[in-house]
Amino acid sequence: MSKHISKVLRGALVALTAAGVVGGAAVAPAGAATQGKGSHAATQAALDGLVAAGMPGVAAGTWTPKETWSGSAGYADTATKRERTAGDHFRAGSITKSFVATVLLQLEAEGKLSLDDSLERRLPGVVKGNGYDPDKITIRQLLNHTSGVHDMVYTPEWDKEMNGPGFFEHRYDIKTPEQIVAMGIKYGPDFEPGKGWRYSNTNFVLGGMIIEKVTGKPYAREVERRIVKPLGLKETTFPGTDPKLPAPHPVGYSKLYVPNPGPQIYDATEYRPSWSGATGEVVSTSGDLNRFYSALLQGKLLPKKQLDAMLTTVETGEHYTYGLGIISRKLSCGVQVYGHDGVVWGSLSGAAGTRDGKHMLTFNINGDWLDQSPPFENMFEGEFCGTVAKPTKSQAVFGPVNR
Repeated sequence: MSKHISKVLRGALVALTAAGVVGGAAVAPAGAATQGKGSHAATQAALDGLVAAGMPGVAAGTWTPKETWSGSAGYADTATKRERTAGDHFRAGSITKSFVATVLLQLEAEGKLSLDDSLERRLPGVVKGNGYDPDKITIRQLLNHTSGVHDMVYTPEWDKEMNGPGFFEHRYDIKTPEQIVAMGIKYGPDFEPGKGWRYSNTNFVLGGMIIEKVTGKPYAREVERRIVKPLGLKETTFPGTDPKLPAPHPVGYSKLYVPNPGPQIYDATEYRPSWSGATGEVVSTSGDLNRFYSALLQGKLLPKKQLDAMLTTVETGEHYTYGLGIISRKLSCGVQVYGHDGVVWGSLSGAAGTRDGKHMLTFNINGDWLDQSPPFENMFEGEFCGTVAKPTKSQAVFGPVNR
């Protein structure tokens, strides 16, 4: 590490003491009926459990036809002790994927493309060489991660430039979708198209490029025109190259995705989200995301044929199945919920709702180093089942940014 980088890291280091980060109530035991009808005691217990697990702060918002509820734990800013609120704007990361998939499905409903169109037909010459056959990769496979296209996040180039000390050197760089895709396809396919499943952010960068190719407009402008404005999502933005967040927002605390991180925690609030683009750019609030997923699940954004296709999931080998830009979880009480998670620097988010779109949950954590997923999964268990399940070793750990 150069002296320059060491100086930058020291300057960015956030002084978080154990007392400032860790606290909150203990998580309720598995099976405990802690949340009665109209109550959110188990959801609050799950919020407290995330702070007890070492997260700086977390805020959640829920919606049903009868009520809205919000809760929080920990801090938006550990130095000033400013608390998290449901009105906080946050980087929602891969929740962007649900917006992108919705636009592509709308385009299919309009007869402007088919999910079974090949990548080569829609983006000729963009993916080639290194073992790729773009004639055999379909839009559907991009959207459900069965394409085999390698994830740019899992490359030495990404790791060098956007993880660890590289983050502070490169976070204000501007990247084009073509540059991001090239970073991923420099490496060969993970498997033949349709012959496996692996989450790949490159898939949705390509999806955004297809939207622009078909409509003549950047994917974000189409999302705004087709979804954001019609639904009145006034707090939802696609900032492009703007590194700042609208107020109010929490500090985004990060360990920068280095292997075996130590206790050092850094302020990663600002960066240019062109690094993420169509795979993880969106900035929103819990209220707006609840409104979006509720409208989506109620069929207000897609015809039945396209919505059914979106919610048709494939096995992943994880504790969830995956549709077209959407995650499905079957909870311990038998309830099935649909939404997406988002992981970017300094931010972990989750959003989900019941199939009828009448019960919604969105939450955001302003820290990105949660070691295991059980405290995260407890948010869904708490809100939709009224209990907080015991952690199990079978649940997956969080991977790199942009999950």
